[in-house]
Amino acid sequence: MSAPLLEVDGVSVRFGGLTAVDDAGLTVEAGGVTGLIGPNGAGKTTLFNVITGLQAPTSGRVLLDGDDISGWAPQQRARRGISRTFQRLEVFGSLSVFDNVLTAAELRRSWTRDKGDPREVTRDAIDRVGVGGYAHAMADAVPTGVARLVELARALAMQPRLLLLDEPSSGLSEEETLSFAALLRDLVADGGSVLLVEHDVDLLMGLCSTVHVLDFGRVICSGPPALVQADPAVQAAYLGVAEPVLS
Repeated sequence: MSAPLLEVDGVSVRFGGLTAVDDAGLTVEAGGVTGLIGPNGAGKTTLFNVITGLQAPTSGRVLLDGDDISGWAPQQRARRGISRTFQRLEVFGSLSVFDNVLTAAELRRSWTRDKGDPREVTRDAIDRVGVGGYAHAMADAVPTGVARLVELARALAMQPRLLLLDEPSSGLSEEETLSFAALLRDLVADGGSVLLVEHDVDLLMGLCSTVHVLDFGRVICSGPPALVQADPAVQAAYLGVAEPVLS
């Protein structure tokens, strides 16, 4: 059996006396959408930071294609194909939408032998997420939902093998959310892999083949959406009850 694309093995993160992530383990298989859910403060973003190299774990390992990348810098992980968006918007407000995405396309070309035109890569990414009409607008002047999609386009311009999305539907309208779900399905159909943190449970359960549930820094359940939705521990973590009421 081949190794998972990504494996988080026994990761803990402690800040003084606070344990943000507690012996967490999860896997992401290639060619699908994997979900990571949990209440606010469960440690989801901290775990994303560990995976992308922005936060060193207190203990545990992160493996990509079976290789231990725990000591790698963020840019080394990006070169191996990990890209992400952020829970808090991280667009370059003083740049246009086009130039926000172009920075990623040019950065990628700087470390690859790809002779493609970064401007063409940028146009493709912007059109793919549906914000072509805002290409020349300043990023700090567009609606929040559009800025979320700009951040996604910038991540896609890195042409990642593994895309980590941290609450990407926040600020999206219902129509934009449906378009976003279709986009993720297209990305997976093209061979991409996604690890998705999302509070829109209906969206996440409709997209993911596997869901991991984090509570107080620990993974309390992993499996197909139907199994996770029916798990009493998951119900208790979300709603303080032991009845399977998620739908």
